[in-house]
Amino acid sequence: MNRNRQRGFNLGLLLLASQVFQLGIDNIPPVTLATLGLNVYLFLFPVKPLLQTCLSVREAYWYRDWSRLLLSPFHHVDDMHLYFNMASLLWKGIKLEKKLGGAWFAYLLSVFSLLTGLVYLLLETGLTKMTEDSSYSLQCAVGFSGVLFGLKVVNNHYHPGGSTYVMGLPIANRYACWVELVLIHIMNPGTSFVGHLAGILVGLLYTNGPLKRVMKTCAGYSGYGMPYTPNTHYGQQSFNQRNYGAPYRDPYNTQMPSAPPQHPYTGGLSDEEQYEAAVRASLNDRGEASRGGSTQARSSHGSYSHPTPEEIRWRRLQRFTS
Repeated sequence: MNRNRQRGFNLGLLLLASQVFQLGIDNIPPVTLATLGLNVYLFLFPVKPLLQTCLSVREAYWYRDWSRLLLSPFHHVDDMHLYFNMASLLWKGIKLEKKLGGAWFAYLLSVFSLLTGLVYLLLETGLTKMTEDSSYSLQCAVGFSGVLFGLKVVNNHYHPGGSTYVMGLPIANRYACWVELVLIHIMNPGTSFVGHLAGILVGLLYTNGPLKRVMKTCAGYSGYGMPYTPNTHYGQQSFNQRNYGAPYRDPYNTQMPSAPPQHPYTGGLSDEEQYEAAVRASLNDRGEASRGGSTQARSSHGSYSHPTPEEIRWRRLQRFTS
């Protein structure tokens, strides 16, 4: 997020285009590419002037202009502000979208964009109350960098360990966002410290707080970062059809159409093995009188014990001579 407006040339757009083509458009996941395109489009063709899209307590809360919550993340002060944010989005988006999937990543971006603005308003309101300085409520922030700080927390959560270089110093990834928060504000005081902090807090709400569970509940999602689909057995069904030639049937789903009754010996056996099993089942059902009840005694689960090979041969003779 940034609060200054300068520069009148578009070097940042040229640098961004160069980076995109260097990566290759085909190598950028669709949600990341669409988000980048939306930010570039709104930079070239803004919905409103910058002073009417930036987010502040006065404009959003006092004057009830809540549309700024939606507009402020996707508008930028100048071309270099856009370039640095979109270059960061490319790196984070490629990793996270491949990890989470396009649908969940799009959902994550939408929630983070909205929540970062809300947390920003809460922090600025709190500072106004604590310091009795109304200037905090007048500070107007704009840009995607708050969301990017949240994504950085999520990325470090899913890719733990390692380190990154900040100003030439190796910093553990888990602390990098905090170091960058301070250094960026020191090097460029025009940036919104509170806006970046809001992004970090939203990221922590997702990784260490209840936000991820709430998102899954609200969206009807289940599983670890994967969308829930009503046909929960689709993957298992495909696997069985591909490997065994028979559709998967959930034994607990009484609403599914049942297949014609068939013996359990048919799956995965050769013709000869099926024949042997069929004979064995037939003899179990019909040969009780030949040997009495000794070898036909049912187990506690209602299944018959398997006859010995000698008994099978003897029953065959009995069957064909009777």
